[in-house]
Amino acid sequence: MKTEFDAKELTLTSLELRKVVLDMIMKAGSGHIGGDFSVMDILVTLYFDQMNIKPENKDDKNRDYFVMSKGHSVESYYAVLAAKGFFETETVVNEFSQFGSKFIGHPNNELPGIEMNSGSLGHGLPVCVGMALACRKENRSNRIYTVMGDGELAEGSVWEGFMSAGHYKLSNLCAVVDRNRLQISGTTEQVMTHENLHMQIESFGWNVIETDGNDIAMLHAAFELAKTVTDRPTCIIANTIKGYGGKEVMENKVAWHHHVPTQEEYKLIVKALDAKKEEIL
Repeated sequence: MKTEFDAKELTLTSLELRKVVLDMIMKAGSGHIGGDFSVMDILVTLYFDQMNIKPENKDDKNRDYFVMSKGHSVESYYAVLAAKGFFETETVVNEFSQFGSKFIGHPNNELPGIEMNSGSLGHGLPVCVGMALACRKENRSNRIYTVMGDGELAEGSVWEGFMSAGHYKLSNLCAVVDRNRLQISGTTEQVMTHENLHMQIESFGWNVIETDGNDIAMLHAAFELAKTVTDRPTCIIANTIKGYGGKEVMENKVAWHHHVPTQEEYKLIVKALDAKKEEIL
C-alpha cells in the first residue's frame, strides 16, 4: 500500500543519506561526491515515493525497473537501496570500494535491487528502451526509469535511445537528466553545450518537463505529471546543484566531481547538512 507523500520527511531522509555517502567516501578514500549530492533528491523521490520496488518484490516481473545510468554516482544509489532495505547501511559504509567487496565503484548487479552493471556512460537509456518495449509487448503496466548525467549526453548512444523511444511512443519510460551543469573537465557548456536541451529532446518525440531537481515536492509533481502522458515517453530535466547540501564547501565546484574531503571539510559539510535540516524542522 502506497504511503501518503510527505515532502518534508523525504527531504530529511535525503539529507541524512548524504551523510551516509560522506561516510562511505571518507572510509574508502574515493568516490564521486559532487554528483552523489546533486542526484540524491531524485533517487529518494523515486524509491520512497514513486516506484513499485522493494526487497520483497525485486524479482516480480510487474515491479518497476530502474537503471542508474550515471553509475559513477553509485554511492548515493547504494545509500538509497540500503535505506530501502536491500542491504544494511553499515555493511555498505564499511565495505564500499574495499578489496573483494561487491560494493564496487559502479553499480553491480550481483547486489540485490540492481538491474544492470552501469557507469560506462550512454548505456542506461538504450537498455531502458528495450525494457520498456518488452513490458509493453507483454501488456504490463509497470514503468521504467533511468537517471543520466548531463555530461553523459555527449554520448551518441543516448540520442539513439531518445530516437527509438520517441519512435515507439514508449509512454511507460521516464528518463531523468541530473542537470547540474558540471562534469569532470569543466562545465557542460564548455565541453559540449546543452543550452537548447529541452527543445533537442522534445524534437525526438518526447514529452519534456523541467523542474528543480533538489526540491522533492517539485520532483513529486513532475513524476506524477509524467504518468498522465500516454502517447510518448517523458524526460524530466532536473536542474540541480552539484554538491547540493555542502554549501560553500562544495556546491557548484567542478573540483568536487571526485574530491575526497579532508577531515575539516568533512566537519563543515556535516554542519551544513545539519543546518539545512534545522531549517526544515
